[in-house]
Amino acid sequence: MRHKIIDWDDAYANGINIPQGERWPDAWAEPAKAYRDRMAETGQAKLNLAYGDKPRNRFDLFLPAGDPIGLVVFVHGGFWIRLDNSYFSHLAHGAVETGYAVAMPSYTLAPENRISGITKEIGKAIEAAAEIVSGPIRLTGHSAGGHLVTRMVSATSPLPEEIRKRIVNVVSISGVHDLRPLIGTQMNGMQQIDIEEAYRESPALLEPITRTRLTCWVGASERSEFLRQNALLANIWKGLGAETDCIEEPDRHHFNILDGLADPHHPLTEALLT
Repeated sequence: MRHKIIDWDDAYANGINIPQGERWPDAWAEPAKAYRDRMAETGQAKLNLAYGDKPRNRFDLFLPAGDPIGLVVFVHGGFWIRLDNSYFSHLAHGAVETGYAVAMPSYTLAPENRISGITKEIGKAIEAAAEIVSGPIRLTGHSAGGHLVTRMVSATSPLPEEIRKRIVNVVSISGVHDLRPLIGTQMNGMQQIDIEEAYRESPALLEPITRTRLTCWVGASERSEFLRQNALLANIWKGLGAETDCIEEPDRHHFNILDGLADPHHPLTEALLT
C-alpha cells in the first residue's frame, strides 16, 4: 500500500499520540531527582561539572562503587529545543550497577544554538568526561540525543582522534538520523534547520568512522517516522562497513522505551554494555 506523509507535525508528535502521553517528561523528574540525591549521599555523584563557558555547558557524572571499568555518556532528547539532563539521572542506574561511570550532559538549546553548534558542545562534553574516566567509551542518546551520539561516530565528528578510538559502542534510542523531514515541521521555527545544515548534520547522509558498532533501538509502538528513522541508519551504515543492529522493542512507545536503561539486566542495557 502506498503512503505519503502530508502532516509532518503529526508524524513527529509523540505525546498526543500516546495514551496519557501528557505524563511525560514530568514522569521522569521524581525518579531522576531521587537517584541524584541517593548517589550524592554516597559520594557517587559529581553534579554540575563544567565542560564549557555557557550556562548549560554542564554534565552530571555518576560513579560505581569501585573503580569504573569505562565511561557511558547519555545524551537527552527534546528535539534540540527543550529539556535538560536532570530528567534522566535514574537511567544511569543500569550501567552504574554494572561498573561503568555515566556522564549526562546538558547543552545549549535551539534557537539560541544551531544543531551544528549542539553537536560541537556534545563533543566537548564527551572530551571533558573522558578526561575524568579512563577506559572504553560507550555512547547512547534518546531521540535528538540519538542523533547527537551518532554524529560523534560520523566522519565529520567533532571528537579528536584519541577519543574516537576509545568509543567501542553506540546505541541510538528512537534516534532522528535524517534531519530533512523536520524542515517541514512547525518546530523548525525554533530548530532553524535549513537544507545545508540537514545535509551537514544528518548521520544518515554521512559515513561512519572506522570500527563503528551501532545499535538502533526503537519502541515498536512508536510513530512510523521513528521506526523508519531507526531502520534507516542501521541499514545505510551497514552498507558502509559499520557493524549494526536494528531492534524494535515490543509494547514500547517513545517515552517508556527508555525504562530499560535503569535495569542492569534489561536487553537495552546489555546491548549498550556488550
